[in-house]
Amino acid sequence: MSTDAIVILRDDHKEMRRLFREFTAAGENANAKKGELATKIIEALTVHTYIENETMYPEVRRLLPDLEDDVLESYEEHHVADVLVMELAAMDPTHERFTAKMTVLIENVTHHMDEEEQDWFPKVRAGLGRKQLAELGERMLEQKKTAPRSPTQPSALKKTVDAIIA
Repeated sequence: MSTDAIVILRDDHKEMRRLFREFTAAGENANAKKGELATKIIEALTVHTYIENETMYPEVRRLLPDLEDDVLESYEEHHVADVLVMELAAMDPTHERFTAKMTVLIENVTHHMDEEEQDWFPKVRAGLGRKQLAELGERMLEQKKTAPRSPTQPSALKKTVDAIIA
């Protein structure tokens, strides 16, 4: 497995896109299936946004100050996703707004991933060397082991609160 930070994040994106496609293809009355997929999506997003917020974004902001605006926008996009994830985690898949809310989450996160992959990742790769990206990736892989899996865990809640008061 690669320890390149960008490769790790792209792999997470691939997994999320796969889960998004499964959710979308599940069908109108597949409430149980949608509930299972929502749980997987929520966990994947919680872990992913945690390692980006705790490691990738602060380090890129420190090492590549020209990308500060991009990082700040990413924090805000994560915050929007965090709010939707919190609401979805508390919602029953049979609720009339469950699929609509998940659709909005999928659209927002897909936009964010596209932006990162097409615009931000190339800037980061150009600005950081292979060694720095490998070191960042190693830290992120270690963080994944203890990252929150649910938006209601204290470390995930702290990330959400930081976005509001920062």
